[in-house]
Amino acid sequence: MENLVIRDADVVDGTGADAYRADVVVDDGRIVSIVKEAAAAGCQRPRARRELDAEGLVLSPGFIDMHAHSDLALLRDPDHSAKAAQGVTLEVIGQDGLSYAPVDDRTLDEVRRAITGWNGYGDDLDLDWRSVGEYLDRLDRGIAVNAAYLVPQGTVRALVVGWEDRPATPGELERMRRLVAEGLEQGAVGLSSGLTYTPGMYAGNAELAELCRVVARHGGYYAPHHRSYGAGALEAYAEMVDLAREAGCALHLTHATMNFGVNEGRAPELLALLDEALAGGADLTLDSYPYTPGCTTLVALLPSWAGEGGPEELLRRLADDASAERIRHDLEVTGADGCHGVPVDWDTVEISGVADPALGDFVGRTVLASARLRGEAPWATARRLLLADRLGPTILQHVGHEENVRAIMRHRVHTGGSDGILKGARPHPRAYGTFPRYLGHYARELGVLSLEECVAHLTGRPAARLRLPDRGLVREGYRADLVLFDPATVAAGATYDAPRTPPTGIPYVLVDGRFVIEDGRRTDVLAGRAVRRTPR
Repeated sequence: MENLVIRDADVVDGTGADAYRADVVVDDGRIVSIVKEAAAAGCQRPRARRELDAEGLVLSPGFIDMHAHSDLALLRDPDHSAKAAQGVTLEVIGQDGLSYAPVDDRTLDEVRRAITGWNGYGDDLDLDWRSVGEYLDRLDRGIAVNAAYLVPQGTVRALVVGWEDRPATPGELERMRRLVAEGLEQGAVGLSSGLTYTPGMYAGNAELAELCRVVARHGGYYAPHHRSYGAGALEAYAEMVDLAREAGCALHLTHATMNFGVNEGRAPELLALLDEALAGGADLTLDSYPYTPGCTTLVALLPSWAGEGGPEELLRRLADDASAERIRHDLEVTGADGCHGVPVDWDTVEISGVADPALGDFVGRTVLASARLRGEAPWATARRLLLADRLGPTILQHVGHEENVRAIMRHRVHTGGSDGILKGARPHPRAYGTFPRYLGHYARELGVLSLEECVAHLTGRPAARLRLPDRGLVREGYRADLVLFDPATVAAGATYDAPRTPPTGIPYVLVDGRFVIEDGRRTDVLAGRAVRRTPR
């Protein structure tokens, strides 16, 4: 007999096709048989050592989080219920051009400091890898859900060029090309950039195009956090489309939003730009999260010149009154490139987490609110916090627009990504609620997408972007990365006040045919592994 039969499930298979009733048989980590209700009439139904009654539940492929920041959380927290409880069975990490491989000792320490707000410093872990392959091998020791990795362009630049704002020399560019190629050969699925984050933002388009040509030769894709989501957002999107076209590289636009007041109601302009590119033959996809606020680090808002030389140089500039005044002027008057060219509104910047618990009083308040409590200017509060927490604070930035969110998620090349940061006392609820929110709020309650369309956005479509030959669909022979959810009750529990509340209506999640969520509770199963790029 087989290991498991999931009996009487309403199968939504990840293609966008209508649901159908079936028994689905799982054995040795794969779907070995799908017996539709009509075909089973008058025949003996499949049997297994275990039978699961799925009456009233939808069976779908496991959800793929196309933009995750779990690079250290996967190693730190074997439970990882933040994602497993949502039905996520695969995360794509190495995002926004900054992660932990490839590195040397110097670069690893610099990157750890630069993105401590995303993942913590990592001093509770043995960071015993240096190459991409070694990091993927570390994941293979056992994690809660599967993970795919993007080579982070900013980390590559830090390793080769450093944190200086200058063009790479020909020799440096050649070394960066080699590092990107090695990362892809070792299993990375593509290349990411963070073009409002140092040092990746110091790269010009000619440099980026050279790296993208390497990605194209290996069959990967380019995933840029581009140069502006505020003033100049449309130009920044067009810049990435043109760059990818020049390099002949597949393009995936990460957390594709149109934020800040200057972009209210302008999503149709973005979608027209993308439609034109698709009509011209572009290999193009995007992801978004189903919320209006963004989430990043407080230090990310600062102008790029302030971060030249690395985190220690940035702290030195913040401590210097003249440099700090210049930073303030760029932030509040000019509109810093780190803040997407828009003068910062401190009433939209809410502190969501700090590295030092002694600074916890700042959490849950905007910078403006904390400044008023202290009787000082907002920049004085922000500067004080950056220095005291050594660049550690994370923020929610309340700059999005609901009509833009809905318009973008309807697009035919859209996929889902949480962009979830798991650190901090009050993280963005998207880290714990993105996928059930899509299914419950936007599909069931608002009807922005049908259930079948929504599941395809979260499963089959991202699997196709990742070129995964046996994941993302409910199909015989495919990996049994599966979710069973109640379409009538599935919902995000996470809120801004209680961001770690688990979702409802997702009683079962399987990774590689093993239950990681059973009867709504996390098991001790660590069935996840690194999912490596499929060679051409």
